Amino acid sequence: MSKHSSQSLVRTKMLQARFSPIEYEMIRSKALDTGLSLGKLTRRCMLLRPIPPPPPRLGRVTLDTYLELSRIGNNINQLAKATNIAIKMQLPPPASPELLQELLELLRHCQQEIANTFIEESDESTDDWQPD
Repeated sequence: MSKHSSQSLVRTKMLQARFSPIEYEMIRSKALDTGLSLGKLTRRCMLLRPIPPPPPRLGRVTLDTYLELSRIGNNINQLAKATNIAIKMQLPPPASPELLQELLELLRHCQQEIANTFIEESDESTDDWQPD
């Protein structure tokens, strides 16, 4: 890119607008939903550029669920590490293969349940607010 064309892309001009508190909160909320700053969202709206869709909301999959899944994942990692060390040392693994297979089936079931919940929630009505 030449020096002249890069200078034309530098944003040096400022445009100000006044909004009511309600309008401002609507715009701020839309910016938060889309993950854009107020400036980027405003610029995209004014220049008629597409606004990215908001990231999916997980609703019923709460912080408690994520924390519990994190704990389960940590336990599985510790079990896998202990198993790998036992195998390298030619010792029996710390858990029976039957228990590990049962754990795998339970995890697949949980994965399917979470996926179904996510699909059901994404079918629900979404915020269809569009800029004027």
